[in-house]
Amino acid sequence: MSIWRVFTSTVAAFFGVQTEDNRQRDFNHNSSPLPFILMGIALAIFMILSLIFIVNQVLS
Repeated sequence: MSIWRVFTSTVAAFFGVQTEDNRQRDFNHNSSPLPFILMGIALAIFMILSLIFIVNQVLS
């Protein structure tokens, strides 16, 4: 499974716009959920750091 496919699926699921077909495609293959979990953690950290940066820029 390509990193781009994991990224796009995770972003779609992260924002709640993942289609049922894509979800089935992702988890019907013989792949581990680990790439999706790691990508979700990385995206959550990136979003939190981005929000901190934006708030700091606005307040300074």
